[in-house]
Amino acid sequence: AAVAKVVAMTREVVEALGAKGIACPVVTGGGTGTFGFEAESGLFTEVQPGSYIFMDGDYGKNLDESGRFVSAFEQSLFILTTVQSASKRGWRVCDAGTKACSLDSGPPAFLGRFAPVEYACGGDEHGLLSVPASAPSADRAVIDDLTVGSKGRMVPGHCAPTCN
Repeated sequence: AAVAKVVAMTREVVEALGAKGIACPVVTGGGTGTFGFEAESGLFTEVQPGSYIFMDGDYGKNLDESGRFVSAFEQSLFILTTVQSASKRGWRVCDAGTKACSLDSGPPAFLGRFAPVEYACGGDEHGLLSVPASAPSADRAVIDDLTVGSKGRMVPGHCAPTCN
């Protein structure tokens, strides 16, 4: 519905320009999540999906009516982080702070044995790792099994500011 509204508004502008004798041979738009709809409209002469090359946690939340991931693209951007401190039970400090991953679309998500772990900002250089107290006991135990030097892969919440 939102894309249909954008297409209608864009069509109005292109037609208004044409009525004033101003040709508009290039109509660009679209993003990774909506490029297919813009391309199908027949109005846009080019689309500009950008995140498709990496993908991120934010796009990973986009589901169709049946609850399936709605992208033709796969995750390719990961952040490798290393546990640097394990001095307090239930908490770890890693070497991936906000210089390594953007938080504007939410925190990164861990994969593999780190999957139950949640990330919180520990500043520019560090991340704070924990598992919620409400998690099952097997998940809570994961954090204490991570020792200094343990490495984990994170999917960034938003790929663009993570890379730029």
